[in-house]
Amino acid sequence: MGNSNGKTESIYQARQMAASFLKKYFNAMPDKENEEDTIRSISAGVSFHGATLWVLVFAIFIASLGLNVNSTAVIIGAMLISPLMGPIIGMGLAVGINDFELLKRSAKNYIVATVISVITATIYFLLTPLDEAQSELLARTSPTLYDVLIALFGGAAGIVALATKGKGNVLPGVAIATALMPPLCTAGFGIATGNIYYFLGAFYLFFINTVFISLATYIGVRMMKFKQKRFVDSERYVKVRRYIIITVVATMVPAAFMTYNIVKESIFKTNISKFVGDKLETAGTQIISYDIDKDSLTLRIVAVGRELTDSTIKNAEQAMSNYKLGRYRLQVIQGTESDSVMMLNNRLANMRTSSDNYAAMFHEEANKVTLLQKSLNEYTRYGDMAPAIAKETKTLFPNTASVSLGIANEAAADTTGIKRHVVAIIELERKTRLSAEEQRKMTQWLQTRLGLDTIQVIIKH
Repeated sequence: MGNSNGKTESIYQARQMAASFLKKYFNAMPDKENEEDTIRSISAGVSFHGATLWVLVFAIFIASLGLNVNSTAVIIGAMLISPLMGPIIGMGLAVGINDFELLKRSAKNYIVATVISVITATIYFLLTPLDEAQSELLARTSPTLYDVLIALFGGAAGIVALATKGKGNVLPGVAIATALMPPLCTAGFGIATGNIYYFLGAFYLFFINTVFISLATYIGVRMMKFKQKRFVDSERYVKVRRYIIITVVATMVPAAFMTYNIVKESIFKTNISKFVGDKLETAGTQIISYDIDKDSLTLRIVAVGRELTDSTIKNAEQAMSNYKLGRYRLQVIQGTESDSVMMLNNRLANMRTSSDNYAAMFHEEANKVTLLQKSLNEYTRYGDMAPAIAKETKTLFPNTASVSLGIANEAAADTTGIKRHVVAIIELERKTRLSAEEQRKMTQWLQTRLGLDTIQVIIKH
């Protein structure tokens, strides 16, 4: 009995010590600012008019430029100067202290700021000549549960910083971590390019950040025991609480589904990597690539070095079910087949690593093709015109039997230069001749008809 009491007492003392430790180091209440000052400060940051609105517009332009040129530093700069956090934290505070006037004002300014931001970004992306979706932009189109957690913890850090004395550089960090500006800019890009998926994905990410920063603010206000306004109508209070819960759950469900798919895909790739390392990579054999063809349910492996034996491949195929790959067929490319694949991969890699040189070479070759095409057109032009010229010449000079047109390159024996001129060979009908005046008229007519300064006419009797 004594031993049992002693053990109970030890557990109690340990709990007391743990509680004392946590209270000493994690209790934020001693650092709490005056509640009225905190509420006044947050309320002042809710409104969007005048200078604040201009700062928002400029921040949107900066963030859009950063996304357009794929510059992380520029995007971070835009997030630092953005005033979007104000109404979002204001909504969380308003719900936390039951101030519905502040909630209405915050929600109104939040909608105004959101609409202006999207319109500004849309205008920018309609005007910019760069319309390619860069990686920084695409990263804002597929929100996940991780974005929910970032917004939640970021919002928690934000309200703790605002409500206590040692604010430091927490708010700028929260603005960067939760990334409110880039999703709005990406939504504008989606509208400007007519891509509804970009718009919906980016706007959903922005909505996630809004809901969970506000939720974290609400929880922080309650935990720090801010004084709440009393409700005259208790039913209204219950209704508001219900709306908050519905909004939070409705926001989390799609993000949780996306996260599930991402995690599932990651586990699938890990299983493939582990399977390849365990069953196919042997001494003297190197697996240079592997990929999944989901249409034909084939896992395609490219191996170089010592060829894998049929028994090794068969054993590996039988073990695929142990790596949750049982429904896939194994295809191993090796020997001369793998050499061809590797050569192709190397060629593509070289093209990627020297893309600038490749572009320059392509441009040079394109110029050569243009010049060659121009020369070819020049040579074939007169040949194509010959039938029509022959008929017209026959009408004007009835003794004409045939007309040949072409370009002659004339090189003098005592020079290195080449003279190029058009030659017309006129063959006359038998036993007929042209007088000197007729030859002059024919030459002049051909020169005018072909639009040439000079032409050499050769008469064949």
